[in-house]
This record gives sequence, structure tokens and C-alpha cells, in this order.
Amino acid sequence: MQPATKAPSRARFTAATSRTMLAIAAARPPNATPSAAIRTGRKQAAVVANMWRQVQGCDDWAGLLQPLVHPVVRDEVARYGKLVGACYDALDMDPSSPRHMCCKHGKETLLHGAGYEVTRYIYATPDVVATARGRGRSSWIGYAAVSTDEMTRRLGRRDVLVAFRGTVTQAEWAANLMSSLKPARLVDAAPDVKVESGFLNLYTSTGKQASRSMDSCRDQLLREVSRLIKSYSNKDQEDMSVTLAGHSMGSALATLLGYDLAERGLNRCGASGRRVPVTVFSFGGPRVGNAAFKERCDELGVKALRVANVRDPVTKLPGAFVNERTVGLLGAAWAGDCYTHVGVQLTLDFLSLSDLGSVHDLGAYVAALQAETGAYYSCIS
Repeated sequence: MQPATKAPSRARFTAATSRTMLAIAAARPPNATPSAAIRTGRKQAAVVANMWRQVQGCDDWAGLLQPLVHPVVRDEVARYGKLVGACYDALDMDPSSPRHMCCKHGKETLLHGAGYEVTRYIYATPDVVATARGRGRSSWIGYAAVSTDEMTRRLGRRDVLVAFRGTVTQAEWAANLMSSLKPARLVDAAPDVKVESGFLNLYTSTGKQASRSMDSCRDQLLREVSRLIKSYSNKDQEDMSVTLAGHSMGSALATLLGYDLAERGLNRCGASGRRVPVTVFSFGGPRVGNAAFKERCDELGVKALRVANVRDPVTKLPGAFVNERTVGLLGAAWAGDCYTHVGVQLTLDFLSLSDLGSVHDLGAYVAALQAETGAYYSCIS
């Protein structure tokens, strides 16, 4: 659901973050030295390794978001936001380019220095209306990656990561507008579990890239994530996590994938059957399904932290009028058709009067998250 005409660029993302860093530097005590910062960084790295399960939401972030957000949670969520930002930075949007709507970089260089090795690029295909430009053509939507040995030591576990960008193409916008609820039917689940038909279409449709056929986004992801879990499940008996991070429409895909993995039992390690925790970090994400979908995600243990700007209209869609807040007024008969958010919300409040579109910008989300220390942020410029 990112505006089609102006995807976040590296320059915009960096500019927003630079303003934040300048503000932090101005507020830093005069005796804060580089060596002190290094020691603090090492100490925080140790804390991440010791509390990674809490960071990933094992207790639904109880006590970590209020009255103040725990600094480790804040920094880790911002880090995942930057990893999602790489999807926008690297997307080739030049129509004259031979790599139009593909990644501009190779897998070896996309996340250079970020502590992850990219293992697969993921493509998605909106197959919605015959008149939609680009119908049937797959576009690069994100990537699957796994933490390096060094990053694994820092995090306290091997982290399998999938990151998704938001809406860019006209066909993706057409999919976003398909706001009717539809039975998920990704597995033999109860028919009352419903999700937005446009997101489901984008997740399950097959397509083409150049002259070759392309599996659906879903098939690509299930195959790669399950392969990574199997590959690392017995390595030195190390702990493991699956982190799914996305912005806007990408948040919806991340939530669908989390549900799909857990419902199919693909987040289990080999013969031991040990469950790998699945966590969704959503930035400016919309509602995805109905109350039954939310309840099933809870039953399956899928954790979701939704970072939402109160001024961002996308976080209120779909179901602006028929949702978890109004279902009590409408009666039980409407429950199956009411959109309901999944997970726990971390609320931000930021607005730039000179750039009203920034209320949904991923760079602005990350900058606001890093700039403040309260559970309920206020960042108005």
C-alpha cells in the first residue's frame, strides 16, 4: 500500500535517519565518548542474546512496551525495519532497465555488513484484473536470508529472515483494492478463517519473469524457509527463530506466511519436533483477516508486533468501519465478516507538515522509532 508514484528511496530513508541521529547526538551527554559507546554496544549485544525470546514476543512483549519501550526491543525492531528498507533501496524501478522491477544487486551484496546471507529472492504476481498493467508479470517483492555465524552469536540464535516491501506497481494496487474477505484455504483449515482476497491473490498467484514461469510467492517462500530450517536445525543444537518483517502490503504477506508456516507445521525441527518461534514485525501494516484468522494465529503461536503510526490511514484498512472495535455494536452475526488486527501494537505518533505522505513512509517509521524512548511516541515536525 505504498504510493505507486513515490517509493521510499535510499536518499529519503537516509535523510530521515540522519535527522534523527543529529537529534540524538545533540542530546548526548558531553562525557559520552566513542569507547563508552562501544562498551554500551557490546553490553547490549549480550542482552539481545540473553533475552531474544522476549524480543521475539514469547510473552507478547509483556512489560517491554509500557510504560517505556525496552531499549533492546526498540533497537531490534528498528534493525528489522532497516532490513525491510533494503527491499525499496534495491528495487529497479526504471522502465527502460533490463532489470525493471527486479533487484539491482546480487544476493552477495544486497545486505553487505548487515549480518545476514541472502539465500533467495522472492517474487510475487498480482493476477487480479485483465486491464491491470503488468498482470501476470512477477515483480521482486523481497528476500529470504539467514544470519551469519557472527550475527548468530550476537542474537543468541540462528535467525531465518524474510523481508517484504510494500505496494509499488499498479497491479499491486489493484490487488490492495480487493478488500472482500475470502476463506484462506491454504491448508485444511476451518472455512471460517478468512483473509483479504487481494492479499491472498498476491500470495498464491503464479506468474512469469522475463521468459520463464514463476512459482507463486507462497510456493517460493514455503520451500525456502522450510529448507533453511532443515539445514540449520541440527547445527550444534543452536536455537533458531523465523522472523518475517514487512512494510504496508509486505506486512500482510508476512502475516499470511507466518500463519501458513505454523498451520502446516513447517516451523518444526526434524525428528525432535522442536517448534521454531515465528515472529512478524509489521510496519504500517493493514488488517489481513477476520477474527477467526486472528484467533487461529494466536492458537498456532504466531507472534506479531505491529508498529503503527496513529496518523497512518493504511493501518486502519481494510475494515475502517467494520472491525474489531465495531463488531460488538453490529452483533455476533457480523463477527465472521469483521476485519481484525493480529498481534500487539506499538504505537507511534509522527507527522511532517511539509511532507504529509511521510506518515506511511518506512524511513520515517524507523527514524521515529529510534528517536524516542516512550511506549507512545510523539514526533511532529
